[in-house]
Amino acid sequence: MPQAPASAKPNAGCDNGSMCGRFVQVEKPEFYAEHFGAEFVRTETLKQNYNVAPTNEVYAVAEHDGDRVLTSFRWGLVPFWAKDVKIGAKSINARVETAATKPTFRDSFAKRRCLVPVDGFYEWQRKDKGKLPHYIHGADDKPLALAGLWSSWTDPETDERLLTCTVITGTPNELVEPIHDRMPMILPPERWAGWLDRENRDVDDLQAMLTTYPSELMAEHPVSTLVNKVANNTPDLIEPLETPAVDAS
Repeated sequence: MPQAPASAKPNAGCDNGSMCGRFVQVEKPEFYAEHFGAEFVRTETLKQNYNVAPTNEVYAVAEHDGDRVLTSFRWGLVPFWAKDVKIGAKSINARVETAATKPTFRDSFAKRRCLVPVDGFYEWQRKDKGKLPHYIHGADDKPLALAGLWSSWTDPETDERLLTCTVITGTPNELVEPIHDRMPMILPPERWAGWLDRENRDVDDLQAMLTTYPSELMAEHPVSTLVNKVANNTPDLIEPLETPAVDAS
């Protein structure tokens, strides 16, 4: 499975109304590969990213020729039939309610599913004076496995192949609900193999795997509005905000 080409300029908005719209990937690919049981790493090491945004390159785990492989994808799914790559910027998330049937995602839901490893993700809580960002992560600080879909698209002008992915979202748990009305579908380890199995075309079985992750396995805290700007990419973005102050910008 080849590596995807360099990404386009990321969306600079802090919250486009979807979930999830920003996340954190800072470990080396070998770390994620070992954690998710990938036999092969087929990607160059990406830069540590405390502020992953749409159209950025991200790591994901998928099945290829019967092997579990970690590679890189551009975040924002471009279906194989798309005439233009720009559709990907609007396809960073697939709703669990329609992922199996919506034309943009249904082929990938049936044949090309992946796990997107994240150290945590951000969401913005609406306040009277603006939006307060929160960092949401595993209670044990281990990577979370976001249920994803991937696609391979060929540029009609250059014949260059582009691998892209999306994150499936659904109903939030009790931890996330006060912050946002959607959250990524997170898969526990016992569901990884079934989700990645490309021979599994049972829509009901696949849908049954996509349940809301237990709130007791997660933790969150408010963070600085510095995360609102994609250009900011430092470890202090995930540090707890001692005195939450909302900047509406």
